[in-house]
Amino acid sequence: MKFAEHEAAVKQALAQPQSRRDMLRRLGAGFGSIGLAAATQGARGSDPLAPKLGHFAPKARHVIQLFQPGGPSQVDTFDHKPDLKKYEGQRPQLVDRKTLRNTKMGLMPSPFEFRQYGQTGKWVSDIFPHTAQCVDDIAFIHSMHTDIPEHAGAIMMMNVGHLQPNRPSMGAWLCYGLGTENKDLPGFVAMSPRAQPRNKLANWGNSFLPGAYAGTYVNVAQMKPDAVIPNLRNASLKREEQRREADLLTMLNQRYLDRRVQDQNVEAGIEAMEMAFRMQFSVPDVFDTSKEPAYVKELYGDSEYGKGCLLARRLVERGVRCVQLSHSINGYDISWDTGHNNIPTGHKVLAEASDQGIAALIRDLKQRGLLDETLVIWGGEFGRAPTSEGKLGRDHDHYGFTIFMAGGGVKPGTSYGATDRFGCSAVENRVHVHDLHATILHLMGLDHEKLTYRYSGRDYRLTDVHGHVVHDVIG
Repeated sequence: MKFAEHEAAVKQALAQPQSRRDMLRRLGAGFGSIGLAAATQGARGSDPLAPKLGHFAPKARHVIQLFQPGGPSQVDTFDHKPDLKKYEGQRPQLVDRKTLRNTKMGLMPSPFEFRQYGQTGKWVSDIFPHTAQCVDDIAFIHSMHTDIPEHAGAIMMMNVGHLQPNRPSMGAWLCYGLGTENKDLPGFVAMSPRAQPRNKLANWGNSFLPGAYAGTYVNVAQMKPDAVIPNLRNASLKREEQRREADLLTMLNQRYLDRRVQDQNVEAGIEAMEMAFRMQFSVPDVFDTSKEPAYVKELYGDSEYGKGCLLARRLVERGVRCVQLSHSINGYDISWDTGHNNIPTGHKVLAEASDQGIAALIRDLKQRGLLDETLVIWGGEFGRAPTSEGKLGRDHDHYGFTIFMAGGGVKPGTSYGATDRFGCSAVENRVHVHDLHATILHLMGLDHEKLTYRYSGRDYRLTDVHGHVVHDVIG
């Protein structure tokens, strides 16, 4: 091509609006056009929630987080401390922490009896009789600790790995790293009966990750299959008409996207509309428990939390990557926080509302051959002090608390770490929340240091710049 002809071709190309791909093609950069086409196809053509391989072979494929917001007391549930009775009313130096309020209050023994269960002889409070029968399938971590004894920040730390609600949730990170195994359901489903945990959306949000990885919230108090997610049904159009409408919107958005080359918001919108279309037919099915056998319904019981545990099993059974089930009853925003003034009544009521469902979930998963591939995690954002607050309550305690895990590659029938003799502070094999997150990702086949996302000029990860895998709890 002569110079004059080439100059004319350039002017003509610049005069007409076109995509970068067309411009490169018209200017003769054929190989560049091919490379660009391949790159943009990889960015837009693939499903962001398609199953992905992790960094190494996983122990687990799914996560069910049984989140207990409000701070369940470790010394009244799973961390047996008989010395509380022996030294009742006293305030030994071990518990004389400045950040524990009511410094004049002394040690308060648990109002509940503890008994030993299973082949391991694990001590469990009487308020968890059903879960106690599963101790040989459970790995307890008694040496958890976190950064602050305040609900909002500690809940964020447990769910997003940061004290502020400005990072992606753990479930969003899992979907980003691994995708999901059911294209008709979200990769991450968050549920609670009635009240949502403090910070609400941030507990299952995507933050700066693409919108496809955000969790979908469901109020399990609304157990009607057609009503669990509002505005899901289209009452005006038949399925075939909706499909044509969705295809038209996708085509228009795709044309716009072709001109922009890559626009995360447009991509997320296309994916969201496609998912919404499929969900209106898949969601009523998965949330319809009427087809479950009577013995299964009896196993889980009648409580709202028990029904939520059954739904969690049904979701992972259908390939959902991550499920979070938060615990609240009677409209409490922070349910276990009733421990401030009434451990004997508050903790007993909350345990009775959840105990049967927790045990049923572990047993049901095991019977179906799903426990080995499903990691079940129980715990709150922190624990409670062994000293009294008022006559019957306990204040927050972030120095030491208990969580437990079952299935998903953890070592069953074990207790890892320990608090001091009164249950106040983690003193043996201490585990920070960052370490817990690193361990969860490891069990799912992800290296917490390699699972990163570049945003605002730096690489972010769930564990920030911290975290060590707790290999001793892995089977």
